[in-house]
Amino acid sequence: MDYGILAFATDQTISPGDTARIAEEMGFESVWFPEHSHLPLASGGWPGGDEIPAVYGRTLDQWVALGVATEATERIRLGTGMTLVPQHDPIWLAKMAASVDHLSGGRLEMGVGYTWNRAEIE
Repeated sequence: MDYGILAFATDQTISPGDTARIAEEMGFESVWFPEHSHLPLASGGWPGGDEIPAVYGRTLDQWVALGVATEATERIRLGTGMTLVPQHDPIWLAKMAASVDHLSGGRLEMGVGYTWNRAEIE
């Protein structure tokens, strides 16, 4: 069985490159970065409780984080945990994903979804 980590890259954490490099050195198979472009004030709760953790509103851009992680690593799989597809132009999303996959030597794993936050998608 392989193990990966989900890491919220924010302005208050170590860099996504350091996160991925350390995960690779520790033998993890993959590192996954989530995405939230914004969280409206009227978002309400989340699946884990009544109050959305502040980390959700501080996440760095997922594709920038993956690009930095690509340069800092050699083997670890790099994943989107998850990409909120409806929030992206399809051509730009395909280009970003293809760019990260190419620059990483084919290491991109793409988790895709809609969102649990109705206010965010509206």
